[in-house]
Amino acid sequence: MARPPLPPFTRQSAIQKVRLAEDAWNSRDPERVSLGYTVDSRWRNRSEFLNGRDQIVAFLKRKWAKELDYHLIKELWAFTENRIAVRFAYEWHDDSGNWFRSYGNENWEFDDEGLMRVRLASINDLPITNSERKYHWPLGCRPDDHPGLSELGL
Repeated sequence: MARPPLPPFTRQSAIQKVRLAEDAWNSRDPERVSLGYTVDSRWRNRSEFLNGRDQIVAFLKRKWAKELDYHLIKELWAFTENRIAVRFAYEWHDDSGNWFRSYGNENWEFDDEGLMRVRLASINDLPITNSERKYHWPLGCRPDDHPGLSELGL
């Protein structure tokens, strides 16, 4: 099943692909998110290596059980015909109420159907106070009028 926009990417279609990925991740629905990846997708997430949708779903379930009130913003960094590089930051808290902002970069490679076959992510966590939070929209997709990373100075 194709997942437009499809490669080869233009600047506009790459921006659209990044926003669609952001919206899916902000749903915090592991099954929904996994449908954007090939059945044999390969991931590196921090120090964890995953292969295939089943491992992606299991990983995301663990992630969102730990990272509560998860809010994510992604921004296009660069693109080529079938690859996109993004930077991102997300805010979340643990079950003790400690807040964090996690920063990172991802490199994505897509197949001809627009499914991501490779995702390489590097991520760092920064403890923040509640007053340092910048993401205040209701859980779910970021509103169109909410500032992006560059506008927030991140």
